[in-house]
Amino acid sequence: MILDADMKAQLKQYMELLEDDVTIKLSVGNDKASEDMTSLVDELASLSSKITIEHTVLNRTPSFSINRGTEETGVTFAGLPLGHEFTSLVLALLQVSGRAPKIDEAVAEQVKNLEGTYHFDTYVSLTCQVCPEVVQALNIMTVLNPNITHTMVDGATFKQEVEEKKIMAVPTVFLNGEEFNGGRITIPEILAKLGSGPDASEFANKDPFDVLVVGGGPGGATAGIYAARKGIRTGIVAERFGGQILDTATIENFASVNSIEGPQLAANLESHVKDYDIDVMDLQRAKSLQVNDYVELELENGATLKSKAVVLSTGASWRKVGVPGEEEFRNKGVAYCPHCDGPLFEGKRVAVIGGGNSGIEAAIDLSGIVEHVTVLEFGEELRADSVLQDRLHRLPNVTVIKQAQTTEITGTDVVNGISYIDRATEEEKHIELEGVFVQIGLVPNTAWLGDLVERNKMGEIIVDKYGATNVPGVYASGDCTDSAYNQIIISMGASATASLSAYDYVVKNAEKFAKVKA
Repeated sequence: MILDADMKAQLKQYMELLEDDVTIKLSVGNDKASEDMTSLVDELASLSSKITIEHTVLNRTPSFSINRGTEETGVTFAGLPLGHEFTSLVLALLQVSGRAPKIDEAVAEQVKNLEGTYHFDTYVSLTCQVCPEVVQALNIMTVLNPNITHTMVDGATFKQEVEEKKIMAVPTVFLNGEEFNGGRITIPEILAKLGSGPDASEFANKDPFDVLVVGGGPGGATAGIYAARKGIRTGIVAERFGGQILDTATIENFASVNSIEGPQLAANLESHVKDYDIDVMDLQRAKSLQVNDYVELELENGATLKSKAVVLSTGASWRKVGVPGEEEFRNKGVAYCPHCDGPLFEGKRVAVIGGGNSGIEAAIDLSGIVEHVTVLEFGEELRADSVLQDRLHRLPNVTVIKQAQTTEITGTDVVNGISYIDRATEEEKHIELEGVFVQIGLVPNTAWLGDLVERNKMGEIIVDKYGATNVPGVYASGDCTDSAYNQIIISMGASATASLSAYDYVVKNAEKFAKVKA
């Protein structure tokens, strides 16, 4: 039995929601994975009279496709869609049967109107929490457009294929046989990469905002909500709605919520934002900011947005080591998410750069998967909490090297080692390994601001207790500021303060703006 009693009971409830007949075309052999897949498909069929099984030969074995009656839809699973992909399986069954996917109507029309033929393959790990979002997005596109096909490929089941394609990070998406994307990607982002995204013309006739928020993470969402609740014209510009928390596995320090996955919190925030009349401009990168009669935000697409006040809540990004080989071997042995990419390094030797909490947590997690972990810490001592260090030192396959200055990540097509200088002896050393996980903290997303607002040597925007910068009408909050701590709850509180301050500024300057022409 592949499904336990709880999963089977849950699945039976969902199978009652199937609208039309579904045909599962099954391609299996005599191996254990094929045996497990046959059992899974048989169990699915036993739960609904609307599901029938047809044996065939597909491009990969073991695999199965989910089809609407006799109509082939192109939704295929190569490998068992269990673990985090179980939801992808359930949604695929429902959507292929005729249940409309939950997607913005305008986005759905864009998908339906795509011209050309698109064959997507998404390589996943069943322990990856990001992968299902990509799989589900491409499955929806496949259901909506007959010219699109999509196959989820479990890297553990098709190891040889993964090694031949030199895939060392998940999710990795191939389009028509060529690598298309690595990491999280949404339907609007996919459309944009295919040349079907919004351009500057869609922003040309927007009236000036009262408060414009730059950033779509927890801070930006909070700032938008607080401004909109005042009944003023509010906009949010986000490069990626959800921000950092989309890449956070589990959040356990958000007061009143015992535990929540980052993507779920992002979805909750987006749902809350949509309760208000907020103009959300997603997938838009800020290019520059200047102040004239209005604060003017220029976007990378060439458009310029005007607002009486702006709240900058652009957050931070993973800090890079900045050594030769890091960019060249990104997703080819250099990784930033041990939860997502760790399983691809099973039985291999890896390094973790960074001795803080994130680095040591990564080393502990990886130690149960890989052959050996080497932790490289620049300082004289590890910076992680003592409880984490105690756990680390009990592990037999972890080596800690202190005072190690990474100088290069080496390789040919993929990573084959890491070089460092022993700061105590000035001796250059090299370790042969197959993977490097970078865990050295965050850098604020503020470089695009130039010299307009005052920043400290770390690039963080300097603000006062009201969230005000040195520029009138420009406020900032969260991880992009000189806040004492980078925490979700602190970012949200600071963003509420900055948003209320921005509102007060707009009210106090109402007479001035009444005389200004847009």
